[in-house]
Amino acid sequence: MLNRRTFLASSAAASFFSYTGLSAAFADTPKDILVVAQQLDNMTSLDPHEGFEAVGSEISSNIYQKLVKANLDKPSEIDGDLAASWEANADGKTFTFKLKKDAKFASGSPVTAEDVAFSLQRPVIMNKSPAFIINQFGFTKDNVAERIKATDPHTLVIVTAEPTSSSFLLYCLSANVASVVEKKAVLEKAQGDDLGNGWLRQNSAGSGEWTLRAWKPSESVMLDANPHRQTKGNVKRIILRHIVDPSAQLLMLQKGDADVARNLTTEQLRVIKDDANYNLVRKGVASLMVISMNQKNPILAKPQVQQAIKWALDYQGIQKNVIPLTHVVHQSFLPEGFPGEIKDTPFQKDVAKAKALLAEAGHPDGFEIAMDHYSAQPYPDIAQTIQANLAEIGIKVKLLSAENRQVLTKMRARQHELILTAWGSDYFDPNTNSEQFCVNTDNSDDARNRTLAWRCSWQNKDFADRSEAALKERDPAKRIALYEQIQRDMMANSPFALMFQAVMTAACRKNVSGVRLGTLSDSHSYTGASKA
Repeated sequence: MLNRRTFLASSAAASFFSYTGLSAAFADTPKDILVVAQQLDNMTSLDPHEGFEAVGSEISSNIYQKLVKANLDKPSEIDGDLAASWEANADGKTFTFKLKKDAKFASGSPVTAEDVAFSLQRPVIMNKSPAFIINQFGFTKDNVAERIKATDPHTLVIVTAEPTSSSFLLYCLSANVASVVEKKAVLEKAQGDDLGNGWLRQNSAGSGEWTLRAWKPSESVMLDANPHRQTKGNVKRIILRHIVDPSAQLLMLQKGDADVARNLTTEQLRVIKDDANYNLVRKGVASLMVISMNQKNPILAKPQVQQAIKWALDYQGIQKNVIPLTHVVHQSFLPEGFPGEIKDTPFQKDVAKAKALLAEAGHPDGFEIAMDHYSAQPYPDIAQTIQANLAEIGIKVKLLSAENRQVLTKMRARQHELILTAWGSDYFDPNTNSEQFCVNTDNSDDARNRTLAWRCSWQNKDFADRSEAALKERDPAKRIALYEQIQRDMMANSPFALMFQAVMTAACRKNVSGVRLGTLSDSHSYTGASKA
């Protein structure tokens, strides 16, 4: 029977383009091309010093190298990427990195310390969304050239404003914003004082395993193998196809039009999870689904309203009935697996309690509000359930569905009311999320550091001070205890309703190997991808 779902799936598969430019259909993809069906609307730029979305960061991490990177299997451990070694001076402020001497950009030019220095200075100067990760060490446009510099072709010296723990600095340098670009190639494409930003949004100048051949927003990304890459798989090209409907992704996988499907929901995973023709690569990832409440709305600024919303939600019911194979209930701002994370889940659906809180806030009959959310599944199904849950306590929710990047752009402009999104951690340290959820040092619209708290116009000096104290605490056990208590207090006193943590699956045909998923969104890797 042909219904809407099967019609959309058939249409998406039929429109898949020919790899050779001919119109003939293929039963299977070419042996040296890996075709991935994936939702690609979660990206606004492929300049690694500007882009700050999960999918864009993942693609960038396959194109660029950094000084250091998180170990794929043990993300608490840091491995050298471009750096062969590093050491800290006794003052805890001066860090010296020695580079490997065999790394080359896709152009064939060697990677030098000058390229690395430029690549760490550049995000500070540009001051785009991810810049705060580097800025927090005291770097500014005026001092960064002096504090981050090459002392010879293979030596880089970083001087922080305050004594800094080596592990924390290294975690930050493993983030996507620390990607190393080829200075000469980028500056040759600069327009005015943009440091090549206009060009690098849709081009690449990296030394990673892959190079960017083309990106067509909401359509496709094409990556070619870096001719100077060090890990040799037999795949020479990766084609990422923007396929929104998970059912269409599954159909493409089954027909051989795709080698990998990246966004299958529980409905599709149940079909193939026990099928020997597919290999399911699964990983719990540091991605949290959260409802954020903009404090510019005077109703949402009331603590009782924030708590009423949290107590109205059917967390367990949504997880069990909508997303059992893709998410687990998680209600704290540190993902499971991170140092300091807690597993407390104090909230459950309690209509009477939620109504009482609304009445206490002066809204016994509820109110009307809009909620933005991603248009790709499972977000529409979850949003509709949230809408029904809130209706039970009198809150009438108008759902606003849009592509991922449109939703994020609206949130970054602080124009939302309620918004259902996912938040992915940037590096493997508790501060990555503590700072985002707790710290908003400047609530003006043109603030320098635009954290998640800033996006929701939320300032709380107590949480900000405690987050900073936890960051600076040198005793590991005391530091963990501080983060644990901050999370518990935030649950009861914040405009964030944390709901779920993602379990990601890359569904591969059985002849595909080398596709790996990491805990962090920018660590998913196609290094050494091969097809039998």
